[in-house]
Amino acid sequence: MHAFEFSLLNSFQRDFPLLARPYAALAQQLDSDEATVIASLRDLQQSGAISRVGAVFRPNAIGASALAALAVPAERLAEVAALVSARAEVNHNYEREHHYNLWFVASAATQECLHAALHEIELACDCGAVLILPMLEDFHIDLGFDLSRCGPHYREPRASGLSARCTTPDQIMHLDQHEKILLEALQNGLPLVAQPFGELGVPQAFALETIQRWCQQGVIKRFGVIVRHHELGFKANAMVVWDVPDAEVNEVGRRIAASGRVTLCYRRPRQLPHWPYNLFCMIHGKDRAEVEARIVALAQACGLDQYPHNTLFSQTRYKQRGAHYINASANQEQMKELAHG
Repeated sequence: MHAFEFSLLNSFQRDFPLLARPYAALAQQLDSDEATVIASLRDLQQSGAISRVGAVFRPNAIGASALAALAVPAERLAEVAALVSARAEVNHNYEREHHYNLWFVASAATQECLHAALHEIELACDCGAVLILPMLEDFHIDLGFDLSRCGPHYREPRASGLSARCTTPDQIMHLDQHEKILLEALQNGLPLVAQPFGELGVPQAFALETIQRWCQQGVIKRFGVIVRHHELGFKANAMVVWDVPDAEVNEVGRRIAASGRVTLCYRRPRQLPHWPYNLFCMIHGKDRAEVEARIVALAQACGLDQYPHNTLFSQTRYKQRGAHYINASANQEQMKELAHG
């Protein structure tokens, strides 16, 4: 990878310039020109190094989402994974090493739509009940990677009043029609054109003001280049789960988040008797041995050895994209109304 492309990947995963001509602003910082920046980002996207340039929304801020799992017979795994991945509500879908071996994240505009989709998945797959694990509290969510060192050194957590945020269905933000149109456009990433904020279906000034406000409110966790860690060499990852007493889980979750050793850390409900774990984190590495070593180091640094835990390494990656809360076809009529209004 050329130094110029490396800088695009490593330096702009957050704090992306929210300006009318953002790629020109990047070019100025990189001593280049706007056309070269746009062409390079297109090449990086086509090669799979980045998924998009755009927003990472805080879960349950502008829609509903949940982690879910199925226990699928090995001989049916590919078939069932295809059924799950075909759903528009599903953005991540992975095989993991566990009795519950198919794990996916589903998102929708409302809790009602989300649960209806999960029910339909359960009926279609015919693998027993879907294990549904909505997020209750997020301690650290940031799939930003510092690529400048050897190994997946995660971006240091930022001090913020938004950390350790509890999430409940009644906290989902109400969006007006213009905001829904903007959200639908942002789901696929910022267009790689000179003035991308003018190509989002709403006036450019409205798009910029709204995105800036969402960033300030913490609705958008991060706006920038969204890298695909697997394609950049971080080919191993594991979801590590702990059974922590409820009275201690908040303090332990904050401790893990503050360690800078994980990309994700959040609390989800137990689903007894099948699932006793309530604290989740994700750890990435170049290979399995590196991830295992990182898990040991995390447990030692954060005093986790006293808690029962399980490690679910990822195997097959069936689907990976940003969350989609707005159905494009359902939003087309609103766009037509506003265009002629």
